[in-house]
Amino acid sequence: MPATDDDGNAKESELPSTLQKSDDKAQRTYAEALDSAEEQYDDEARAHRVAYAALKHTHEKVGDHWEEKDDYGPSDERAKSGGPNPSGESKEGVDANASKKHLEDVAKKLDVTGRSRMNKDELVDAIEKENRRQTDRNR
Repeated sequence: MPATDDDGNAKESELPSTLQKSDDKAQRTYAEALDSAEEQYDDEARAHRVAYAALKHTHEKVGDHWEEKDDYGPSDERAKSGGPNPSGESKEGVDANASKKHLEDVAKKLDVTGRSRMNKDELVDAIEKENRRQTDRNR
Protein backbone atom coordinates (compact mmCIF):
# COMPACT_ATOMS: atom_id res chain seq x y z
CA MET A 1 0.00 0.00 0.00
CA PRO A 2 1.41 3.44 -0.88
CA ALA A 3 2.71 5.50 2.01
CA THR A 4 1.82 8.77 0.26
CA ASP A 5 -1.54 10.11 -0.88
CA ASP A 6 -2.36 11.59 -4.31
CA ASP A 7 -0.92 14.96 -3.23
CA GLY A 8 2.42 13.41 -2.17
CA ASN A 9 1.74 13.78 1.55
CA ALA A 10 2.64 10.96 3.92
CA LYS A 11 -0.24 8.81 5.15
CA GLU A 12 0.27 8.84 8.90
CA SER A 13 -1.40 5.44 9.28
CA GLU A 14 1.32 3.90 7.07
CA LEU A 15 4.23 5.32 9.08
CA PRO A 16 6.18 3.79 11.97
CA SER A 17 5.27 5.32 15.35
CA THR A 18 8.49 7.31 15.60
CA LEU A 19 7.69 9.02 12.31
CA GLN A 20 4.12 9.74 13.32
CA LYS A 21 5.63 11.98 16.03
CA SER A 22 8.03 13.69 13.59
CA ASP A 23 7.76 16.72 11.32
CA ASP A 24 6.19 16.68 7.85
CA LYS A 25 9.57 16.65 6.08
CA ALA A 26 10.69 13.51 7.91
CA GLN A 27 7.37 11.82 7.17
CA ARG A 28 7.45 12.81 3.51
CA THR A 29 11.11 11.75 3.07
CA TYR A 30 10.43 8.30 4.50
CA ALA A 31 7.10 7.81 2.69
CA GLU A 32 8.40 8.87 -0.73
CA ALA A 33 11.50 6.71 -0.40
CA LEU A 34 9.36 3.76 0.74
CA ASP A 35 6.96 4.11 -2.21
CA SER A 36 9.86 4.34 -4.66
CA ALA A 37 11.67 1.36 -3.14
CA GLU A 38 8.50 -0.75 -3.12
CA GLU A 39 8.15 -0.10 -6.87
CA GLN A 40 11.78 -1.00 -7.49
CA TYR A 41 12.19 -4.03 -5.22
CA ASP A 42 9.92 -6.98 -4.60
CA ASP A 43 10.91 -7.13 -0.94
CA GLU A 44 9.05 -5.19 1.77
CA ALA A 45 11.88 -5.41 4.32
CA ARG A 46 14.38 -4.09 1.77
CA ALA A 47 12.05 -1.21 0.89
CA HIS A 48 11.86 -0.20 4.56
CA ARG A 49 15.68 -0.36 4.89
CA VAL A 50 16.01 1.91 1.86
CA ALA A 51 13.44 4.35 3.30
CA TYR A 52 15.23 4.50 6.65
CA ALA A 53 18.58 5.01 4.90
CA ALA A 54 17.09 7.96 2.99
CA LEU A 55 15.65 9.38 6.20
CA LYS A 56 18.99 9.04 8.00
CA HIS A 57 20.57 11.37 5.41
CA THR A 58 18.33 14.26 6.46
CA HIS A 59 17.19 13.43 10.01
CA GLU A 60 18.42 11.86 13.23
CA LYS A 61 16.46 10.05 15.90
CA VAL A 62 16.12 11.98 19.15
CA GLY A 63 14.13 10.14 21.78
CA ASP A 64 10.91 8.85 20.23
CA HIS A 65 10.92 11.02 17.07
CA TRP A 66 13.13 12.23 14.19
CA GLU A 67 14.63 15.74 13.95
CA GLU A 68 16.21 17.41 10.94
CA LYS A 69 20.01 17.37 10.89
CA ASP A 70 22.13 20.45 10.28
CA ASP A 71 24.21 18.69 7.62
CA TYR A 72 23.01 16.30 4.91
CA GLY A 73 24.65 12.88 4.80
CA PRO A 74 24.46 9.34 6.14
CA SER A 75 24.30 8.95 9.90
CA ASP A 76 26.21 5.69 10.17
CA GLU A 77 28.08 3.11 8.11
CA ARG A 78 24.96 1.07 7.41
CA ALA A 79 23.03 4.08 6.06
CA LYS A 80 26.08 4.93 3.96
CA SER A 81 26.38 1.50 2.35
CA GLY A 82 22.71 0.85 1.40
CA GLY A 83 21.95 -2.04 -0.93
CA PRO A 84 20.26 -5.37 -0.34
CA ASN A 85 22.84 -6.55 2.20
CA PRO A 86 23.91 -3.38 4.00
CA SER A 87 27.23 -3.71 5.70
CA GLY A 88 28.31 -1.80 8.72
CA GLU A 89 26.59 -1.34 12.04
CA SER A 90 23.38 0.64 12.35
CA LYS A 91 23.21 3.24 15.08
CA GLU A 92 19.40 3.28 14.84
CA GLY A 93 19.15 6.86 13.66
CA VAL A 94 21.78 8.40 15.91
CA ASP A 95 24.02 10.64 13.79
CA ALA A 96 27.29 8.89 14.62
CA ASN A 97 29.10 11.20 12.18
CA ALA A 98 28.10 14.35 14.10
CA SER A 99 30.55 16.29 16.24
CA LYS A 100 31.04 15.39 19.89
CA LYS A 101 29.53 18.76 20.82
CA HIS A 102 26.37 17.95 18.86
CA LEU A 103 26.14 14.52 20.49
CA GLU A 104 26.59 16.12 23.92
CA ASP A 105 23.71 18.51 23.11
CA VAL A 106 21.45 15.61 22.07
CA ALA A 107 22.43 13.66 25.21
CA LYS A 108 21.59 16.72 27.31
CA LYS A 109 18.19 17.04 25.60
CA LEU A 110 17.56 13.37 26.41
CA ASP A 111 18.88 13.83 29.99
CA VAL A 112 21.52 11.09 29.61
CA THR A 113 23.31 10.61 32.93
CA GLY A 114 27.11 10.86 32.91
CA ARG A 115 27.25 12.44 29.44
CA SER A 116 30.01 14.91 30.38
CA ARG A 117 32.44 12.05 31.06
CA MET A 118 31.66 10.10 27.88
CA ASN A 119 33.74 9.94 24.73
CA LYS A 120 32.08 10.18 21.32
CA ASP A 121 31.42 6.44 20.90
CA GLU A 122 29.97 6.21 24.40
CA LEU A 123 27.68 9.17 23.66
CA VAL A 124 26.41 7.49 20.47
CA ASP A 125 25.69 4.28 22.38
CA ALA A 126 24.01 6.13 25.27
CA ILE A 127 21.80 8.15 22.89
CA GLU A 128 20.90 4.99 20.98
CA LYS A 129 19.90 3.29 24.25
CA GLU A 130 17.87 6.29 25.46
CA ASN A 131 16.13 6.60 22.07
CA ARG A 132 15.10 2.95 22.30
CA ARG A 133 13.88 3.42 25.88
CA GLN A 134 11.78 6.48 25.05
CA THR A 135 10.35 4.89 21.92
CA ASP A 136 9.32 1.76 23.84
CA ARG A 137 7.82 3.85 26.62
CA ASN A 138 5.76 6.01 24.23
CA ARG A 139 4.39 3.28 21.97
